[in-house]
Amino acid sequence: MNEVGTPVVGIDVSKSKLDIALLVNGKLKSKVFPNSRDGYAELGKWLKNQGVTLDLVHVCMESTGVYSEPAALALVDLGLKVSVVNPASVKGFGQSLIIRNKNDKADAAVIARYCAAIQPALWQAPSPEQRQLRAWNEHLASLKDIRQQQANRIEALEFANQGEVAAHAKTHLKWLDKEIKQLENDIDDHIDRHPDLQRDAELIESIPGLGRGTAAKVLGRVGDLRRFGSAKELAAYIGVTPRQRQSGSSIRGRTTISRMGCRDLRAALYMPAMTAIRKNPLLSEFANRLESSGMAKMAVIAAVMRKLVHQMYGVVRSGKPFDPNHLNKQLELQHGI
Repeated sequence: MNEVGTPVVGIDVSKSKLDIALLVNGKLKSKVFPNSRDGYAELGKWLKNQGVTLDLVHVCMESTGVYSEPAALALVDLGLKVSVVNPASVKGFGQSLIIRNKNDKADAAVIARYCAAIQPALWQAPSPEQRQLRAWNEHLASLKDIRQQQANRIEALEFANQGEVAAHAKTHLKWLDKEIKQLENDIDDHIDRHPDLQRDAELIESIPGLGRGTAAKVLGRVGDLRRFGSAKELAAYIGVTPRQRQSGSSIRGRTTISRMGCRDLRAALYMPAMTAIRKNPLLSEFANRLESSGMAKMAVIAAVMRKLVHQMYGVVRSGKPFDPNHLNKQLELQHGI
């Protein structure tokens, strides 16, 4: 539990505002500030006016991506201790309190009580180069989605004998292909300009099945893999750890991956896992053992994805390229994957 008297702040973040709940000695105070640079400064002044010392304050907010990160960065700069937590964890905690109201003010109060009770780990601000790499990756992913939609539209137009419209759409498709290629080059250049990113990317690319695209997505989303205490922690962060569903003798649900972490990274690891089954000697053997035991194909792929995460952590942590004779010498069959 939180130390008595230690100030805790819960923040419910939205695009335009921050709903604040200050919890001190069991008493709550609420306030609303703009989600802007001026709003962050006003928040710092308000906390001082409440008689709290900024460097003692523990702030918690849910991870909401583009809206929460600027606030977290600004509050760290103010000297506050900040935790950015999984919304699912806060939701589960709120349900345990049997809170009936659902609004921004109530949500901020739940986050504050969660912070006081759980004392989550402090957030590590991503470096500017990591944030830019993540932005490049997100922009690239959006263009690829648009490209796929356009390709589907062209197929439908040609089926409907709308040749002129299809030709116009193909011109747009060519432009998208050019932009995608340029973005991929920009990502490569960005990684090469930053020695830490380049070193870790090359280590990840040394693993059979993983290329520059996957390395860029992992480094942009996760940052420094060394910040995790173990490969299991990294796998849990991404959401590729096993999740069992059993209770007593009546419930024997199928075990799956948790899917509690980074959905985009799990999607990014699917095709590399398929490639690794063919080209990665350790994972090929591992997949064959699982298939021989009767495990379903999709479950095997999920297990290989988890092993790929373990291998990425291993090469980055050791600083040595992939070596099948050294890394994971004994792949043990993991039950319940």
